[in-house]
Amino acid sequence: MCDTCGCQLHDHHQHDSKVVEVNRSLLEANQKQADANRHHIEHMGAVAINMISSPGSGKTTLLERTIEALKDTVKIGVIEGDIETERDADRIRAKGVPAVQLTTGGACHLDAPMVHGGLHVLEHFAKGGGYDLIFIENVGNLVCPATFDLGEHRRVVLLSTPEGSDKPAKYPATFKSADLVLITKTDLLPYFDFSVEEATKESLRLKPELEILTLSATTGEGFDAWLTYLNNMLRK
Repeated sequence: MCDTCGCQLHDHHQHDSKVVEVNRSLLEANQKQADANRHHIEHMGAVAINMISSPGSGKTTLLERTIEALKDTVKIGVIEGDIETERDADRIRAKGVPAVQLTTGGACHLDAPMVHGGLHVLEHFAKGGGYDLIFIENVGNLVCPATFDLGEHRRVVLLSTPEGSDKPAKYPATFKSADLVLITKTDLLPYFDFSVEEATKESLRLKPELEILTLSATTGEGFDAWLTYLNNMLRK
């Protein structure tokens, strides 16, 4: 079993029943905390989005552009997950919103107890003012984060054009768990062998009700549809 996330490794010498029981206990404890986190976030007056993707898909850049567009009308807080450094959190703070960095020290995903601590720090930064929208930027990984509910209300999976359009087929659990798939870096479509049609078809095969948007945070193409998605979510 992986020390960092409880994922079962292929070792025929393991006692399978013991591994299954440890995994079940881990996930049950995480789910209990995730449910508490969701209640906490709602008590703060906010809704939360868990952002999942491979490294380098453009999560932080997307957040920067989103903050620029919404920060005058929407109170935003951000929880950043990385194995090391506060570089992404520093980028978000430079945009004028509170950001809490959670460094996992090797773990390949955030879990609900980590986010619980981050929420309390965000609450302190709010100085009683609360939030409308909390973004949780997960550790760059298309495998482990899919298993762990963090207490979010929506799960957004980013798929960037340089990664290839086969990722939904290769990482089905992640895309099945999503509420929205964002195909990012569409300004690079002329330079990469990426089929929006294939990525869309494979995603909808896994989850027919899935919402899919395409955008470029660099050029702004498709960005209005993303902002509309967020504003519609906040009105519910």
